[in-house]
Amino acid sequence: MAHNCIVVNLDRCTGCFSCEVACKMENGVALGERWSRVLTVGPVGEYPNMTRYALPTMCQQCEDAPCVNVCPTGASYRDPKTNVVLVNKEQCIGCKYCMMACPYGVRAWNKEEKCVEKCTLCGQLTSQGELPACVKSCAAGARFYGDLDDPNSDVSKELAKYSDDQIHTLQDVGNHPATHYIMTDMVGTWYPRIKAPEYPRTDAYPVDGE
Repeated sequence: MAHNCIVVNLDRCTGCFSCEVACKMENGVALGERWSRVLTVGPVGEYPNMTRYALPTMCQQCEDAPCVNVCPTGASYRDPKTNVVLVNKEQCIGCKYCMMACPYGVRAWNKEEKCVEKCTLCGQLTSQGELPACVKSCAAGARFYGDLDDPNSDVSKELAKYSDDQIHTLQDVGNHPATHYIMTDMVGTWYPRIKAPEYPRTDAYPVDGE
């Protein structure tokens, strides 16, 4: 079965936030909420050996998704056709267990509809053969979409250009995130730890040792 995800090449990402804007416009995300977020890592280190980079985050399409495991109604589920983790709004009772279970804080609460929402990999577009809005809008060409299990997909081809030590995921706590990040020494040191951001999201990405 397909394992669709997004790969982000951080060597190219400029932190322009176009992915955030495109996501909100395409999916009608509520004011104050984000399905796609660009965090800031650093600056950390000592001059001249310092690291600072933009870190786009969205649903990581975990192989063993905690949000699906804890949902009492089945509202959080994995689509049997696409294998994408989704939310059925009609079944969501607003308990927010899935939001608490997500290691990355990438789920959003729709106050008006009283339900949880998240990145859907723009299923309304990809089902028609198009790319997700964030991928299409990336001015730097840093985002790729496709099936990790297909060696001919855009994500597999991009990952194949880099060595294992240049390919990263957010911290794996047993959920096995599918979203991959490419970052070489050109940018700096990769920091895998992420803490669910608090409102308002103005703090930089927390790194080990802080």
